[in-house]
Amino acid sequence: MDFLRPAKFFFTLSAILTLISIVLFFAPGPVLSIEFTGGTRMEIVVADASKTRSDVQSAFAGFKDLELSPTVNSGEPQHFLVRMRGIDNDQHLALLAYLPSVLGEVEELQYTTIGPTVGASLKVRAIYALIVASLGIIFYIAFVFRKIPRRYSPWKFGVVAVATLLHDIMITVGVFTILSHYTGFEVDTLFVTALLTILGYSVNDTIIVFDRIRDNLMDDMHRETFASLSNTAVNQTWKRSFYTSFSTLIMLFALFFLGSSAIQWFVLTLIVGISLGTYSSIFVAMPLLVMWSGKKD
Repeated sequence: MDFLRPAKFFFTLSAILTLISIVLFFAPGPVLSIEFTGGTRMEIVVADASKTRSDVQSAFAGFKDLELSPTVNSGEPQHFLVRMRGIDNDQHLALLAYLPSVLGEVEELQYTTIGPTVGASLKVRAIYALIVASLGIIFYIAFVFRKIPRRYSPWKFGVVAVATLLHDIMITVGVFTILSHYTGFEVDTLFVTALLTILGYSVNDTIIVFDRIRDNLMDDMHRETFASLSNTAVNQTWKRSFYTSFSTLIMLFALFFLGSSAIQWFVLTLIVGISLGTYSSIFVAMPLLVMWSGKKD
């Protein structure tokens, strides 16, 4: 099978999706949890089935002593996630006493308050974690591939691997940026953890392909072109990557549908990222390496 033939189509598709994701990241941007913005988050259940999201928002906004300006997301029926500026314990108790007067019976499931300094620190650390992980992957791959024939640069293998990973991460972020505006999803530290997990899993698929390319380069007795050797490597490894990813996705889908709701967004992030990683290791990483290396003869 010639995996280089459709490369132009997949490059165009990936470039469009990545560009859209980058634009979405800045405008309108993902909805960040209070772990990054600071503030208070309350998850409540309203017993009255007739109460809607707008009713809950009006009830919180009507608590004029605090000027809450809340953001309300609705998950399951009668379950509401409310985000607002930070409040102290006395204000929290006063709010709980006030809500039943306008919403009826209310049960609080979760209450969290994080200061803005802590939120800003977590945001910076999350960015640093992604940068350090990417640089570590580049140096590691360059070191491992240092013995390939001198006419090929081991650094290109590392840079292409990270470029492919960033492709996977950006499209995943784009998907969840959209979801954050239409569902109860918020970007939190668990989402960042999922992105780092995707980095590790996705680079595994890419390294499998690149390692086979390296072996083919070392064993090349017939002076095949780099493009031909690379395409052969993908033919030798794509089934292994697909089977491994498919078996992992079976487990993840089971967790998504049968597991706790607390980890559903984390699991869905892994599903999207691992699917993209399998696709990109075959249809993006190898063709990009061939194009950059320019070894077609």
